[in-house]
Amino acid sequence: MRLLNIVVIGALVLAASYVYKIKFDSTLQGERVAKLRGEIRRERDAIAALRAEWAKLDTPGRIQLLAKRHLPLKPIEPAQFDNLDRLPERPKGYLRPPADDPIGALLSPQSDGATGSLPAGRVN
Repeated sequence: MRLLNIVVIGALVLAASYVYKIKFDSTLQGERVAKLRGEIRRERDAIAALRAEWAKLDTPGRIQLLAKRHLPLKPIEPAQFDNLDRLPERPKGYLRPPADDPIGALLSPQSDGATGSLPAGRVN
């Protein structure tokens, strides 16, 4: 009977130490999770601050002000726009694209105006 008591007490001590180890590990994991949540919250706050700063820097009024200040641009006048049919003719020395250039062949003056997105003869 005495041996049984010693074995039971030993089993209880081992079980208690195992439970303590599990509790200690779970406490460490809980602290780690809390730390990661704090880091995630700080990163989200940083992202929100960067997005707000980007929105401030990306405002059209600010960009226009910077363009006026730093670029020597002149205002656009309505007389600068013209119809495409008034473009000058292509120069005589224009080089034709090589035969192995499929995109250049589509853009060559011999093409019927199709861009390749629609079959030939079907122009909307």
